[in-house]
Amino acid sequence: MPDLRKLNTFALTLLITGAIDSIRNLPASALFGSALIFFFIFAAIMFLIPSALVSAELAANVDEGGIYQWGRLAFGERIGFLAVWLQWINNIVWFPTILSFIAGTAAYLVDPSLAQNKVYLVSVILSSFWFLTLLNLKGIRVSARFTSLCAMMGLIIPITLIIGLLVAWIMLGKPLQIQLTAASILPHLSTSQNWIAMTAIMLGFSGMELATVHIKDVNQPQTTFPKALAYSTTIILITMMLGSLAIAFVLPHNQINLVSGTIQTFAYFLTAYHLNWLTPIMTVMLVTGSLGGILSWVISPIKGLAQAASFGFLPPFFEKENQHGVPHNLLITQAVLVSIACLAFLFFPGVNASYWLLTALSTQLYMIMYVLMFLSALRLRAKAAHHHQRGFVIPGKKTGLWLVCLTGLIGCAITLLVGFIPPDNMAIGNKFYYEILFCGGMAVMTLPILFFYRYQSKKSAHISPQPSQLILNPETNAGM
Repeated sequence: MPDLRKLNTFALTLLITGAIDSIRNLPASALFGSALIFFFIFAAIMFLIPSALVSAELAANVDEGGIYQWGRLAFGERIGFLAVWLQWINNIVWFPTILSFIAGTAAYLVDPSLAQNKVYLVSVILSSFWFLTLLNLKGIRVSARFTSLCAMMGLIIPITLIIGLLVAWIMLGKPLQIQLTAASILPHLSTSQNWIAMTAIMLGFSGMELATVHIKDVNQPQTTFPKALAYSTTIILITMMLGSLAIAFVLPHNQINLVSGTIQTFAYFLTAYHLNWLTPIMTVMLVTGSLGGILSWVISPIKGLAQAASFGFLPPFFEKENQHGVPHNLLITQAVLVSIACLAFLFFPGVNASYWLLTALSTQLYMIMYVLMFLSALRLRAKAAHHHQRGFVIPGKKTGLWLVCLTGLIGCAITLLVGFIPPDNMAIGNKFYYEILFCGGMAVMTLPILFFYRYQSKKSAHISPQPSQLILNPETNAGM
């Protein structure tokens, strides 16, 4: 009988969708006009669908979820730690960007020009993140309920509304900023700037594997995770593409602001329809939805790090959990680091440039983690080739798995290559200065791994946790 205290398919779908599918990502995608259709479809084929399929198989067949366990079982403890470190550290530089979206949207309640005020942005970022940190200290059941409520109020309703307003806009013959023609949808792929669109979209599609660390809090995870991931993938692709088009159709290209572009579009629509009184209500809903979407990103990588801590990679101080099973010392440490990272908004001449630098840096780190995830899936399937797995497996036996993983790896490689190219349509200042900050940021984020490797090598002799393993069921043939 299902445990009512655990997450079912509906709750897990909302948790995954709320963490990934967010209108905060729409302005960055809308910058690329009608070509965003091509890049959304390309990114879905090359990354979103492969990452969802691989996450579903690994979640269904490994007794503990999360990238750390998958990497450890496939290639050893150090690769497992590298993977979970990349998953966690990319969030340290990503959190300021999403929190700046909340700040830019909330500014419409007082003064829209505040969205360009760096002191205001930093203040809201810090207060919002510390609130989410304290909420996560209450445990997964409390945070999951909050996320589900926020997803309904701040994601499903607003994104349905913005798509509906766009349909009405088109039917009424209102002016459109872009035109959907074969020539405009297919970008000039020889131009490097066109591929930069991949950076924002790929990051917007990241996170399918996050919820798997909560595998012990899910009813019948071997079937629940694959279903939830399938539903989430469909919802995310459709809503993000249509929502981005809504902004691109209505706002002139040079007026799209990465921080406040979504509420800009709502305000533009509602003013045209003489519904200005709805703007404050939509502002509150967007802020609420974004807060809920971040919640699982705050705790999920931390739980992965806590798994690594049990293998001696981190000092015992970080292993400690509160009465809700939350590694509270890790959470507080993360909040301190995010507080420091948000100061990046003070180093660039424009808010858009700061936003883009942090987005590109976060994407690079995350894509390296996904490379490890796809390789881990190939290795774990090979290790279990003489067994029958009881959960979901990617169709097509070995050929199907290799096709999915190679597709995902190619998508990651393309994103990694274009991530070093600064965009021409933003005030980034000196390009050499941008590259120094970008490469320096990557070095600062990854070099601490060497320290933790050294620390773990001294402690490993005293650590003997129970190993995770592939779930094997000799009675079920999954078609390996």
